[in-house]
Amino acid sequence: MSAQDVVLALAPNWLGDSVMALPAVADLRRHYSDARLIVAGRPSVAALFGMVPGVDEVVTLTWRGSVWRAAQASADVRALRDTRAGVAVLLPNSFASAWLVWRADIRERWGYARDRRSWLLTRAVPRPSRSVHQGRYYQELIRAGGIPNGPLTPIVVPPADATASAVALLGEHGWDGLAPIVVVAPGAAYGTAKQWPVSHVRTLVAGLASAGCACVLVGSRADAETTAAVGVGLDTELRRRVIDIAGDTSLPVLAAVLSLAGVCVSNDSGAMHLAGAVGVPVVAVFGPTNEAETSPLTRSVAPAQVLTAPSWCRPCMLRTCPLDHRCMQGVEPDRVRRAVERALAGPVGR
Repeated sequence: MSAQDVVLALAPNWLGDSVMALPAVADLRRHYSDARLIVAGRPSVAALFGMVPGVDEVVTLTWRGSVWRAAQASADVRALRDTRAGVAVLLPNSFASAWLVWRADIRERWGYARDRRSWLLTRAVPRPSRSVHQGRYYQELIRAGGIPNGPLTPIVVPPADATASAVALLGEHGWDGLAPIVVVAPGAAYGTAKQWPVSHVRTLVAGLASAGCACVLVGSRADAETTAAVGVGLDTELRRRVIDIAGDTSLPVLAAVLSLAGVCVSNDSGAMHLAGAVGVPVVAVFGPTNEAETSPLTRSVAPAQVLTAPSWCRPCMLRTCPLDHRCMQGVEPDRVRRAVERALAGPVGR
């Protein structure tokens, strides 16, 4: 490609998936070093790519695939056409994403042969025949285009203004700037089956707060009820060391809060993946989902600590548990606390 060419990547729709796609985006950046690299994604993930080194522009898409939203689809087609991209790489598997770049008259359109969309693609790649990590799944699409794969390492760099906002926000909630921060993300957009029980989270937070840690609870507005329940029953002194900012952060500020932490404890969630990408040690509790496919990719010196409990029924991939939630109930708070202490005491602990 010449220096005048433009490469367009369509982002996955979920935060965690978008983070796991970052190594594939980095592969494109390295290979097309003289091209302009643009990432297009929905509002829920667009801000992520503004924090990714090597991405020159981010286009926000609003259409969600509904035939009743023709005006949104037309606006997205115009936005993609205006990029003047010569090649589009479709990281989502959806028919809608292929239809958009086809309508936008982008010359080369690469994607997996999924969702009956092969006729819209100029390079329809068969999906991997074996189970692979989701990050590797995205990279194999890039490799099928003759582009070498680099490290399976996502990199997110929070901007300075977001870091300043994060410090101010934590200070407003009582952080003294000295206590080690443990970020806890107890929610999960996929469903309640992925959530570590609130009673376990409460026990963990109480123990860490007693030891002098500042426990910062994060999540979306939808997680606010869960994070509020964590503090129920804690005495006044411990509650002073529990900072609940669920729903109060933009994506860049959340990334900055994570970057200030010594460790992040999370279910299999977008926050877990974002923590790994900013370089924070991660303690991840996995239940119904498959850690071989979605374990956190991390920049930190130490690998993520992935904790599971033996259970004949996992990974079931269900949104809600029809049994007794043994895969998550069985991960004891003391075990998670020991993992947190290892992370704080290690070479990347703070």
